Amino acid sequence: MKAAVISEFGEPEVLKIEKREIPKLKTGYVLIEVHAAGINRPDIFQRRGNYPAPAGAIQDVPGLEVSGKIVAVGEGVDDSRIGDRVMALLSGGGYAEYATTHIGSCILMPKNLNFIEAASLPETLFTVWHNVFQRGKLKNGDRLLVHGGSGGIGTTAIQLGCLFGAKVYTTVGSEGKGTFAKKLGAFDFVNYHEVDYEKVWRNEKINIILDSIGGDYFTKNFDLLEDDGTLIYINAMKGAKVELNLLKLMQKRIFLTGSTLRARDESFKAELAEEIEREIVPLLMNGKFKTNVYKAFPLEEVVHAHKLMETGDFLGKIVLNMNRK
Repeated sequence: MKAAVISEFGEPEVLKIEKREIPKLKTGYVLIEVHAAGINRPDIFQRRGNYPAPAGAIQDVPGLEVSGKIVAVGEGVDDSRIGDRVMALLSGGGYAEYATTHIGSCILMPKNLNFIEAASLPETLFTVWHNVFQRGKLKNGDRLLVHGGSGGIGTTAIQLGCLFGAKVYTTVGSEGKGTFAKKLGAFDFVNYHEVDYEKVWRNEKINIILDSIGGDYFTKNFDLLEDDGTLIYINAMKGAKVELNLLKLMQKRIFLTGSTLRARDESFKAELAEEIEREIVPLLMNGKFKTNVYKAFPLEEVVHAHKLMETGDFLGKIVLNMNRK
């Protein structure tokens, strides 16, 4: 099979198309004929050498989400699953013509989605549902701030927040991205190049913040949050080391949390997939939740896809298309 391989750590050009053996199946796993694969920020970090794959996962082929057809099953998986069209979360290896994952990390594709649309969903759905809804316990009437509202996580969090009754605010890097976020349902946006979000929204009573930025956003988030608010971290692109004022934490009773999904065990991901099938897939099927694919690149153009991801000059998700018949 063809795969995009990290030949060494570095810039996008280190990604090379190579021939690889089709991965072998383990107990409880399925082999997916990949039709499309989503590109995510952790793929960039892995390519640079900053985010290694967990033990047991393919180490030099990035890719955390795919869509495709199950073509073989391992021990413990019913043969009836062969032929299923699925969108799936992986621990790695998605930038390839075939990939394996645990059956519990697979979600049946809604019939109204194509493979490119479906490949844009698993990583963001799993991340947002776990962090905003399970950890953050978002409910009707909450006021949610999503940092970076025009990318994959942001567009997912804005839509789901609105669909479940929250008033959603977001920070973005341009007026165009802000307009896009408002079309998804955001109540208001701030262009972080021009104004300080903490000063603009200090009277908005925001009680949940989803942050992937870190760095100097940490103190601003603390200052902005209402008493008993929740601050959720899923990345720290501007810096992971911050200064925490414990007195302010106690006075405001802030709940500080966060998580990464990649290394979580299979049973955890399976339970999460079941909730997503129950709570979100119906919203995909009735069109209330929409996919947002900015561009699909052939696997052979993976370097260009990573370059686009690094510019930040896109809306929604970037996907690799295997161009299967």
